[in-house]
Amino acid sequence: MGKILKVDKIADNPYVSLYHIDAVSARNTPVSYYLASRIQKAEELKLATGENRPDGVIIYSLYGEKRDKVVLVRQYRYTIGGYIYEFPAGLVEKGEDFHQGAVRELYEETGLTLTPLNVPACFEKPMFTTIGMTDESCATVYGYASGEISKEAQEASEEIEIVLADREEVKRILREENVAIMCAYMLMHFLKDEDPFHFLQEI
Repeated sequence: MGKILKVDKIADNPYVSLYHIDAVSARNTPVSYYLASRIQKAEELKLATGENRPDGVIIYSLYGEKRDKVVLVRQYRYTIGGYIYEFPAGLVEKGEDFHQGAVRELYEETGLTLTPLNVPACFEKPMFTTIGMTDESCATVYGYASGEISKEAQEASEEIEIVLADREEVKRILREENVAIMCAYMLMHFLKDEDPFHFLQEI
């Protein structure tokens, strides 16, 4: 196993900071690595603590009397200079349970009210998003959304369209649009299963 020798913060930002890691590989080869992190202090990085607390939360929710629509957002992302389809998501605030964060984020992005499901911990535990460049991890909350869509609680810097997609629209989105990979995998369940949340019981 490799060994981390030193970690230095080289860029500071309220939302994402950049660190440089000096290390040696298992074969004793010098390694120079860069890490983007939501964490603000080097001593609190996951590589230092060994803990995996969720930085953010992703919300997979169904909508409608028949629960036959999935709540998506079509969001402009500067990283690609264009729009991408995603699940509603956001950062978990300090001291906030990620289930509470999911309810808050869904309302802020869509105006909808989330009723979370109680699911086995393995399905909602924080998992890493893009481990090759960041230690960010997100928990997933599943549930049912209700109410009327609204953009009133969105931040002024956000460009988010709210999409209530049925299965035909999901097929089109997967064929034709940019889709976040974590969202795309779940949408495949939505297409295949009569009850899209059935897999949550299979463990």
